Amino acid sequence: MKMKKVIVLGASLNSNRYSNMAIKKLKKNNFDVYALGISAGEVEGVKLFSEFKKIDDVYAVTIYLNPFNQRQFYDYILDLNPEKVIFNPGAENRELELILVENEVEFELACSLVLLSLNSF
Repeated sequence: MKMKKVIVLGASLNSNRYSNMAIKKLKKNNFDVYALGISAGEVEGVKLFSEFKKIDDVYAVTIYLNPFNQRQFYDYILDLNPEKVIFNPGAENRELELILVENEVEFELACSLVLLSLNSF
């Protein structure tokens, strides 16, 4: 079975950040994880990239950025054509939600870590 691809948007190298914890937990749950953040680096074998990267067949984008910092990624998210977008706590963004609805992309206001713990991701 093919692993589902997940993009962590707002990824951090800091192990105390929720995006970092999500990378680890997604990997542990057998997702194919891609991480986009400010700094390039690596978290448990997952390379963080700092520029837009074309990725096909994306299952989900999980967002760890505040609404203001999300704006530069609107077109990128739409170009990825994910099955769903998850707005983690603090990342809720009505403007982007409306854009996703317009483009028929599902979204969820939820914590990825909780969803993974409940096997609901």
